[in-house]
Amino acid sequence: MELPEKLLSCQCCVVGGGPAGMMLGLLLARAGIKTAVIEKHGDFLRDFRGDTVHPSTLQILDELGLKSRFDQLPQQRVSQLEVMLAHGPCAVADFRKLKPFPYLALVPQWDLLALLAQESARYPWYSLHMQSEAIRLVHDETSGRVCGVHAQTPNGTLHIRADLIVGCDGRQSMLRHAAGMHPQNLGAPMDVLWFKVPRATWHPKGTYGVPGRGSFLVLLNRGNYWQTAVVIPKGAAERWQAQPLQLFRDSITRRAPFLSNELNSLTSWDDVKLLEVRVDRLQHWHQPGLLFIGDAAHAMSPIGGVGINLAIQDAVAAANIIAAPLLAGLQPNELTLARVQRRRMLPTRLTQHIQTTLQRRLIAPALQMNESDGPIEIPALLKLLLRSDTVRSIPARIFGLGFRREHVRSPECKMP
Repeated sequence: MELPEKLLSCQCCVVGGGPAGMMLGLLLARAGIKTAVIEKHGDFLRDFRGDTVHPSTLQILDELGLKSRFDQLPQQRVSQLEVMLAHGPCAVADFRKLKPFPYLALVPQWDLLALLAQESARYPWYSLHMQSEAIRLVHDETSGRVCGVHAQTPNGTLHIRADLIVGCDGRQSMLRHAAGMHPQNLGAPMDVLWFKVPRATWHPKGTYGVPGRGSFLVLLNRGNYWQTAVVIPKGAAERWQAQPLQLFRDSITRRAPFLSNELNSLTSWDDVKLLEVRVDRLQHWHQPGLLFIGDAAHAMSPIGGVGINLAIQDAVAAANIIAAPLLAGLQPNELTLARVQRRRMLPTRLTQHIQTTLQRRLIAPALQMNESDGPIEIPALLKLLLRSDTVRSIPARIFGLGFRREHVRSPECKMP
């Protein structure tokens, strides 16, 4: 039986229910703008998404009055990032001097998204459509302007007409492809193998990077488990997964001996997920009636864990700029959409420049080394510098606060 078609009209349709999309949907609804968010999955419960919430995002949540509810979510607070060396841990980033939030919060991304969805649902002019996958852009026959999107749902096709479509559908954006827009690939020398292992009470309590030759190990303390990443050379996943799993476990044990028993929880390669690292960005983030933000506009390296936070900063900037014309009943024009890109391009470029420099100068050379050459040690001069609180606060400020921090300036519509 042919499924029925459904029509929906709104002022702004946000495609993608990740951090950028859910935050933008909330901000626009909060301003009194009729907003629809469509998300292709049926829930937010997907493992190995970015869980690092930086002080810049904590500030946004505080400005929205959501910080106290966010604090009730299960989380671990990290005040320092350390590298684990043969002689012991060494702090490389110290967040304790950042105000007003001197820490990173490690929170399951689905909990953050659910909080934003719950707050958005307070507004009767907001709608969230799960299991709704965008399949086609709609253009005005006269002007050629993007004026809608078609989405496939379990109940048939959803036709959405809107004054503005915002693509927040990630680094593999369907909308971006449909619009004929292709990002510039800035290159990444590595991919990441993600998995979980149990954490015993006697294990170290911090969050660590463990440098090594041929691969890197990252250990994020999630309370009762370690969210673990093994950074490997780009395209080497098949070679790694072709070896017996025990060899993989052994290579991790050499870096983190305290995990030797817990690694037995990895019973097959199905327990290990591959994250293909990309660093790219669009040269133009918009077309008439269409805007891209977040990963759809710029995919970030996992270095610094800044993906969620750049996406949310994009959403705040976009809402600050597009709310006024939408509230006036206007279609945001190209000049308005270009303002969003101008506002967010500088922090995107600066952050990606730092990430690609670290990739090129530190990560790529180490990944090309042989593990049998022995452990990597931090140079003596750098160890000396890292004794300084001021030096350790520099990377914390760069990644924790970012460049050109955004603040919520879009209006708030009082509920009747």
